[in-house]
Amino acid sequence: MLLPFEKMHANGDDFVIVDMRGRKNIIDRRLIEQMGDRNRGIGFNQLAVIVDCEDADARLTFWNPDGTTLDACGSATRGVAWKLFRETDRLKIIVRTNHGLLTCTKEADGLITVDMGRPLFLWHEIPIDRKLDTLRLPILGEPAACSMGNPHCSLFLDDFENADVIGVGQRIESDPLFPQKTNVHFVQILSPSGIRLRIWERGGGIPL
Repeated sequence: MLLPFEKMHANGDDFVIVDMRGRKNIIDRRLIEQMGDRNRGIGFNQLAVIVDCEDADARLTFWNPDGTTLDACGSATRGVAWKLFRETDRLKIIVRTNHGLLTCTKEADGLITVDMGRPLFLWHEIPIDRKLDTLRLPILGEPAACSMGNPHCSLFLDDFENADVIGVGQRIESDPLFPQKTNVHFVQILSPSGIRLRIWERGGGIPL
């Protein structure tokens, strides 16, 4: 069967949107792995599937290119919201994710914002495998951890240019401390209002 899709990006972080509203959802891990292959498929950092929802404008499920799932994705949610806003003259819509209900707003300049909610800092919310101080984890670099619907681990660095994003990212992503694996952030603080950031994405590698 033909499977229509849309491909979008947010500053180079690319994602695919598949609208399954009103149809049987045939998306499974095998299909995701085929679609996520950048050489033989479509390629993406995340894929979002839109399905019908009784208590929101739509329900979203998210996939990494390796076939694993994630509870929320801000960039892909904004892409879905842009698609849904084309169907209505409203300025706010609500979508349901595994992270909960997310409010999407169409701003005056036409850009789309998503309220992702407050960060979660408790060890079992992230989750990590045991009760720990999540602002100083007992692994190399003493990173901090939180959840925005997915586990995030942040290393604060002085030598940002020489950060081994691939090597350290892969190692921390699969550290036993994170039973669901984790995204890894490499952060240099520039000022109270500015940072530099490089990312190793769980199940996806380095996005732009």
